[in-house]
Amino acid sequence: MATATTMRPLVSLTLPDRGAARLATQLFMALAGTLLLTLSAKTKVVLGPVDISLQTLAVLLIASAFGLRLAVATLLLYLAEGAFGLPVFQGTPEKGIGIAYMLGSTGGYLAGFVVMAAIAGWAADRGWDRNPFKLFGAMLTAEVVMMAMGFAWLAMLIGPEKSWQFGVLPFIVGDLIKVALAASLVPAVWALLKRG
Repeated sequence: MATATTMRPLVSLTLPDRGAARLATQLFMALAGTLLLTLSAKTKVVLGPVDISLQTLAVLLIASAFGLRLAVATLLLYLAEGAFGLPVFQGTPEKGIGIAYMLGSTGGYLAGFVVMAAIAGWAADRGWDRNPFKLFGAMLTAEVVMMAMGFAWLAMLIGPEKSWQFGVLPFIVGDLIKVALAASLVPAVWALLKRG
């Protein structure tokens, strides 16, 4: 009977083996991850007619470095921070805070980040983070699922045509660039570590 091969993601190189030290390190990393997500949400790159945040890049990098469980925990902590009213999202506090903001136009994308992290983290746990082609495939799948969730939620609010026009189409090129960048960076880090 074949079994799935589980490998260790990048974060495993810094984690203590067990006990309170391991838990404390994981908590610190999750908090640091939410800080990175907040900074990436507030960082805007102008690419064509829309401003694009670096948030999907941050989600993919966190997931690839942390692996499935710690990445999903980090994203859930990030969403909890936002639900409690901390201004961690791209449009907060200007466009609202807390649950009200999360149920607005970006709600599907925010939920999609968790699934995105799960897919990319799953790939990292299987060693795909060492191969740029495999990692690109996993990250592209994660991106498509996240965008589909965002599209579906937004379509319920403003209709499918406007959802496609304003919630998906302007972001395709930028997100493909971020996927390619993330899929290149993580294997490059592994390659550097092998040399060292």
